[in-house]
Amino acid sequence: MYFDVQYYWRVLRHVWSLKQWPGRTRMLARLLLLVPLEYLFNALFFTLDYLVFPALWRQKVERPVFIVGHARSGTTLAHRLLSADGDTFSYFLYWEMFFPSLLQKRIIQLIGFVDEKWLGRALNKRLVAWDDKTFGPFRHMHDMSLWNSEEDQFVMRGAFVTQQWSMDIPMMDVIDIFHVDQMPAQKRRRWLHHYRECVKRQLLLRGGNKTHLSKNPVMCGWVGALIETFPDARIVVMMRDPVQCIPSVLKLVELTWRGKGWKRADYERSLQLLTDVSFDSFHHPAEVLSRHSSTPQVVVDYRELTTEPRATVHHIYHALGMPLSGSFDQYLQAQEDTEKSHKADFRYSIDDYALSREYIEARLNDFYATYRWPRAAQTGQASDHVETPVNVQADKHREK
Repeated sequence: MYFDVQYYWRVLRHVWSLKQWPGRTRMLARLLLLVPLEYLFNALFFTLDYLVFPALWRQKVERPVFIVGHARSGTTLAHRLLSADGDTFSYFLYWEMFFPSLLQKRIIQLIGFVDEKWLGRALNKRLVAWDDKTFGPFRHMHDMSLWNSEEDQFVMRGAFVTQQWSMDIPMMDVIDIFHVDQMPAQKRRRWLHHYRECVKRQLLLRGGNKTHLSKNPVMCGWVGALIETFPDARIVVMMRDPVQCIPSVLKLVELTWRGKGWKRADYERSLQLLTDVSFDSFHHPAEVLSRHSSTPQVVVDYRELTTEPRATVHHIYHALGMPLSGSFDQYLQAQEDTEKSHKADFRYSIDDYALSREYIEARLNDFYATYRWPRAAQTGQASDHVETPVNVQADKHREK
């Protein structure tokens, strides 16, 4: 099982240098004790997978579907709509990403069976209570749950390849999880090989004959590597007015850092780098996919997904050459009004950051021309207070 030693040492050195940070001792203990133990635990089970499940040797990852796009551009909404087609797709639930091994997941499923059969779901009730306490206060911004489908790049956390560390500590200048296509080839291929191994195990968990479905805003910088690793990959690119999604994600990340006790001076540099990544999230997928015209691909306008979700999903399936079953179409029809009505009370302002409508338009002028997003001259404003629609509600597996 892969482990990024280089990134591990970078983070360790950076945390060691934070002499005045109150959380330094705890984070050092986490890095020096828990991270190595977690890796050894996962690596043991990862190795056992091939012994316990011989079918893993033959498991293929065929024609996976990757949903990319700037964070807050509708990637989660698109992913959860498509993941409802359980006859077609396999995907990671959030809890499954903490356990990359197939054997680990099977053991946990067995525990769940025992809990339901003989313990009156006592364990499940405790987990649901923890889930609501942990994620409930933030669901107006992003609907998270252990039983929701989520960004599956997180499955690589055991390999120390995750943006989690930059969320705990503002250090986007220390590790870069985005620009994978610009990495040295050997490192890039090791990352993607490990990701592929995790996907193989998840596919076998779901029966072995489904299509992997992924959504990851951070993979906007991975598109070339994804096509290199999965030559038959199919790509869905979400598009939304950057004046709405760029300050939205900046605010979401800033709230995360502030909630962990960091001050503006601590994360100013990381916030600027995140802004640069935001613009790359528009440019890079378009540049890569223009060079891979044979790769099945479709661009989805956020406005269309939120106003006509059923028709938009039909369009995605058609563009990617996928049949859409009658039962899934009935589900889409039933969900049509529900998806149109969801709103979130998450407010943010472009004025909070060193941005303006004019600056964003200048950086993304070609996209404004293509998608006809409103410009500052049309709105008569240089800044906006806007709301974002909430994502699809929590997965039906959660107990209420």
